Amino acid sequence: MNPGFSRFSRATMVAFHMDEIKAARASGLPHSSRRQVLAGIASGLLAPVLVGSTPASASAADELRFTHAYGETVLPAPARRVVSLGYTTHDALLALGVPPVANRYWFGDYPFGAWPWAQPYLDGTEPELLKGEVSIEKVAALRPDLIVAIGSGISRAEYSVLSRIAPVLMQEARYPPYGTPWDALTRTVGRALGRSDEAERLVAATYRTFADARARNPLWAGRTAVAAYHMSGETGAFVGADTRARFLADLGFQPTPAITRIAGPDGFYGALSPEDLSPVDADILVWIAAFAMQDLVALPMRKTLRAYREGREVVASPLVAGAMSYGSVLSLPFALKALEADLTAAVDGSPETPVKSAVEAGLTS
Repeated sequence: MNPGFSRFSRATMVAFHMDEIKAARASGLPHSSRRQVLAGIASGLLAPVLVGSTPASASAADELRFTHAYGETVLPAPARRVVSLGYTTHDALLALGVPPVANRYWFGDYPFGAWPWAQPYLDGTEPELLKGEVSIEKVAALRPDLIVAIGSGISRAEYSVLSRIAPVLMQEARYPPYGTPWDALTRTVGRALGRSDEAERLVAATYRTFADARARNPLWAGRTAVAAYHMSGETGAFVGADTRARFLADLGFQPTPAITRIAGPDGFYGALSPEDLSPVDADILVWIAAFAMQDLVALPMRKTLRAYREGREVVASPLVAGAMSYGSVLSLPFALKALEADLTAAVDGSPETPVKSAVEAGLTS
């Protein structure tokens, strides 16, 4: 897998489903772009701010060192001018009170790439929105003192080029390119900003939000739940390290045994046979259905599921599905607040208990 800058703009609303992973599988920079970048470095267009270099005025005690999948990054001091190249890393930066000078566009039509849960944290700033092929020259012109590329999918070669502009943060070696957990990301970004205490406070508050929800809903404990999709004739489930699967796990739910055996691409999702949807037949079935709901309503095999007969289906709206997809310190509490009532209504297994989102989507007819 060698995703690069040039095709990330294809991650649109389809990102709610399996295509967000497919969209991330892309080639690196075109050869012409690579030549331009290298030429720019050679001519001095990109200032040679080498990773690991420390100004004479900074002491070694002030350095912040980060070991990651591509080696080690050293910050001479906490960052204040940050370019966010990860698709969701701007949420952590905003939560920590350091709005980035530029955000990476993923999907959704929101100002500056900040979804509703993140908008209040912009605090009047207007980050530049990086869409389509990311221009190395544009990143250099922003003069960042840190580039956060966790969850960006850049290659080692691209990391090396960007490191000539400013120190670059990547995911830890133990995590896949798009699989850094929200709490680990928040802590890493917090340390890079010199705001570890605030990061710990945010993480603890989010843990507490989920713990409180579990305490309010003891019937959730030990129950099964699956986040599923249906798009373009394909039905599947989000599994393993995917943010939607983690969201349900953090609420105390377990995947169905069949779902645990699904090994999808990169461990994020897996497609099902159109003749057998039984793997998603959980105590709660959450449809990540951002569009084309009529296709899901008309899906014949859906009505063979116990989840359908017993009123256990929940629908995540486009906004809520986006929050689950982001899986950030800001979006997770937002998603939980939106879904808690429906999860509670669905878990009792009584079709007489209306699940508002399913009723509004037409799944109960």
